[in-house]
Amino acid sequence: MRRTSTFAIALFAPVALAAGPAAGEEYSTEKVDVVTSIVADGLDHPWGLDFLPDGMALVTERSGTMRLVGADGTLSEPIEGVPDVSARGQGGLLDVAVAKDFAQSGRIFFTFSEPGPGGAGTAIAGARLVRDGAAARLEDMQVLFSMPKKTGKGQHFGSRIVLHPDGTVFFTTGDRGEGPRAQDMADAAGAVLRINADGSVPADNPYADGRGGALPQIWSKGHRNPQGFTIDRDGKLWTVEHGAQGGDEVNTPEAGKNYGWPEISYGQDYGGGQIGVGTEAPGFEQPVHYWDPSIAPSGLVVYEGDMFPEWRGDLIAGALKFQLLSRLDRDESGAITGEERMFEGEFGRIRDVNLAPDGSLWLLTDEDDGRIVRVGRGE
Repeated sequence: MRRTSTFAIALFAPVALAAGPAAGEEYSTEKVDVVTSIVADGLDHPWGLDFLPDGMALVTERSGTMRLVGADGTLSEPIEGVPDVSARGQGGLLDVAVAKDFAQSGRIFFTFSEPGPGGAGTAIAGARLVRDGAAARLEDMQVLFSMPKKTGKGQHFGSRIVLHPDGTVFFTTGDRGEGPRAQDMADAAGAVLRINADGSVPADNPYADGRGGALPQIWSKGHRNPQGFTIDRDGKLWTVEHGAQGGDEVNTPEAGKNYGWPEISYGQDYGGGQIGVGTEAPGFEQPVHYWDPSIAPSGLVVYEGDMFPEWRGDLIAGALKFQLLSRLDRDESGAITGEERMFEGEFGRIRDVNLAPDGSLWLLTDEDDGRIVRVGRGE
């Protein structure tokens, strides 16, 4: 993609947050010119972001801090009431999602690596966000689900959240660096899990009755480390998942299905060698798309905004390894037909991708001096 410098001030709809600097960079993509600007910087490995109804946003920092992002791009002091997290390796304070009824309930959900006997594991909590002027705090915080088996390993927490229109809460867990756990139906690792907003088990979960010793919260299994998770207008779930050496996957998790890790994979073991039985086997689902070599995908949206009608319906994923944005072109049937790679090496490791109310994209960079980058429409 072609880049040029621009010093035009980007104009935003009133509901959107304003970028901090006036200056930006303009890029030509395959279908449209875009302009990028920095909303905020100075964040400590930002991991998750979501928008509040009044145009502000919440952002998490992996070290354990949650902040508000103001309409002028300023960051609040740390929000009080965030629980202790195990900020080690890939763990810490991770995703955040604003409830659909936030205007009435003030409720948010967030994931984190919860410390406990044996180490840490993925947990999800709900709380009310209470604001008093410039200060904010969490009240009525409740852990809704905590991975029972905790270990000292510092990788593969998964942790993305999707709030479904039916009121249920989906979230992902990684295999915690222990592949066989993703095939253990009594283990929460390597899964997409589904709970009600109060932490109870939905009656129509595929294993709600616990048959065969399966955890009732399980929606699907056989996932390695899904760090991108979203839902499209038809209610279909989409994940992007880290492979090993190659074999990053795009999947559409369905109730009761198994996505194969570590029995099948399109990647190789680190240092070489086949993983499991190969690329396919009975009882395991095939990915919709895979990357080889790996791009280390993290953060995912289905673009449904108005700013870029050229991208409508496409999947847009961040990438850590190649420091880029991957746009997966989809046809009218929803099939992936091609890929465009944007911003390679321009901003650093892209941890999250978010669709803003005005249709722009907001990216988080996973750095010591992490940034929120806005991608808007060019002239």
